Amino acid sequence: MHEVSHDPKQYIRGLQQLLVSDKKKIAFLFGAGTSLGKKNKESITVPAMSQLTKQIGESVCANKKFEVALEEIKNEIGAEEYNIETLLSNIEQKKHIIGKGKLNGLEKLEFECLLRAVKNQVRKKVSAHKTILENKGIDNLIHVDFAEWIGRADRKNGVEIFTTNYDYLFELGMEEKNIPFYDGFTGSYMPFFNSESVENISFLPKQTKLWKIHGSLGWQLDEERQKVLRKDSDSNDILIYPSILKYADSRKQPYVALIDRLTKFLKEPDTILITCGYSFSDEHINERILTALKSNTTAHVFGLYYDRIWGEGKDPSYGLTPDSKIAKMAMENSKVCILGCRNAVIGSQYGMWQLTNEPDCDDTIEVNLYFDEDAPFDIMDEISTEKKGEEFWTGEGELVIPDFAKFVAFIKSVIPNNELV
Repeated sequence: MHEVSHDPKQYIRGLQQLLVSDKKKIAFLFGAGTSLGKKNKESITVPAMSQLTKQIGESVCANKKFEVALEEIKNEIGAEEYNIETLLSNIEQKKHIIGKGKLNGLEKLEFECLLRAVKNQVRKKVSAHKTILENKGIDNLIHVDFAEWIGRADRKNGVEIFTTNYDYLFELGMEEKNIPFYDGFTGSYMPFFNSESVENISFLPKQTKLWKIHGSLGWQLDEERQKVLRKDSDSNDILIYPSILKYADSRKQPYVALIDRLTKFLKEPDTILITCGYSFSDEHINERILTALKSNTTAHVFGLYYDRIWGEGKDPSYGLTPDSKIAKMAMENSKVCILGCRNAVIGSQYGMWQLTNEPDCDDTIEVNLYFDEDAPFDIMDEISTEKKGEEFWTGEGELVIPDFAKFVAFIKSVIPNNELV
């Protein structure tokens, strides 16, 4: 039993007030988990990391030499650590040290071909927008509901969205709901990235901002004019791929201007950053967040951390433990709250979710939007002296809003229907 418990009613209602109030400027940091969010069983999503790794491996292995090389690389990395990021990092490193020799049965040029093949498959797999539009599946996209919340909220300051995702899902959602947004590009025929407009956004104070801090499908570098242009997506798209080089790439334009914007936002008075689908595994982003928080007493970060891990058994385990890196980060910084599924770090204290009082019938409807109470169990399982059949309420349960789809349903519920625009 944990020594500390956190009552979800107390903390989540506080988050509701922040979302409703216009006193705080709000930004979101969305990671890969938001591209997995499903509105219903018909929703088309970007594959999760494990599925993405498997699918890309199968595609690339059509080349037998690549198949042998990937199997050797997987054995070198280890099955548990093998994923797209470790694979790309391995290939990038070997490409630079191989010289005129061979590694994993491949020469330098073959490593370069393998690298292009993997990156092209990454780009292809995240291009979910094509399937969505071809199948007319826009109504099944949870990002459309998120865009609806933006339109209904009608905040004094425009919402800022920072995302590490390359896909077009947020763009599709906002365009479907006619939400004006700005992404740092200026122009019509060949829009170009305008870093000065990212630095100073005062001319569009109410418009939603979409900052894609790891790049996007359709971003391409014009070498001759040294401009980043937005075009139709193809193999020349510039993205920060998940590899060892992403930290060096993040220091280049346009990425540095976008990450600078995140820092600047968190240094402004009365700002709230809500993360969802982001695992806090990008150190270059974490460093910016923590550094900005040190200089601003009124900024706070709420991390919705989906830490449920399904193993071979029926019951899941949870990644937010007292010894986990993300928990330690929050325990060292009281301005960072990490809200996991079973546990949370709030005010630098790690504890489990537990309702203080059992909700009544009316209250249960609201609580169910963000918290799934454990079913009461037979007290005979715990206290043999009690009469069989009596149920014991623990107040324990699972916070559901780290799931992006559940979070969207939750934030839509805090805006009255009569404010629908």
